[in-house]
Amino acid sequence: MFKVKILMEGKSKERWVVEALAEYEKRLQHKMQIEWILVNTSCSLKEKALKEPFLIALDIQGKLLSSEELSRSLFHKWGSRIAFVIGGPNGLCKEILSFAKEKVSLSLMTFTHQMVRVILAEQLYRATTIEEGSSYHK
Repeated sequence: MFKVKILMEGKSKERWVVEALAEYEKRLQHKMQIEWILVNTSCSLKEKALKEPFLIALDIQGKLLSSEELSRSLFHKWGSRIAFVIGGPNGLCKEILSFAKEKVSLSLMTFTHQMVRVILAEQLYRATTIEEGSSYHK
């Protein structure tokens, strides 16, 4: 089973975010385990991120991937134990960006942290359905 950590600065108060994430975790429960790690400060985020063996930084200047490319990378390139890191209001520090094995952009647009979490969860689910050949992606 794939294990994915998602590290980020912030809080999880909005009900709609919690409900959306719970739905995608439910859909993924037999395929992928997601661990959400929320920290209060950018210093704590850096400390946790730099301990991850395969870190993927979500950064606006990262590589833009299609859903199919994300699926191929996830299942055939990156391995079954990965971590994504989402920056705080000021983005990610240089140390995290230098340390990350990959830098990926979800879009050239800017999203709230809450939206990034939901978009990433949906894309992880979509990646599994692409790998399985499901019609969800069509």
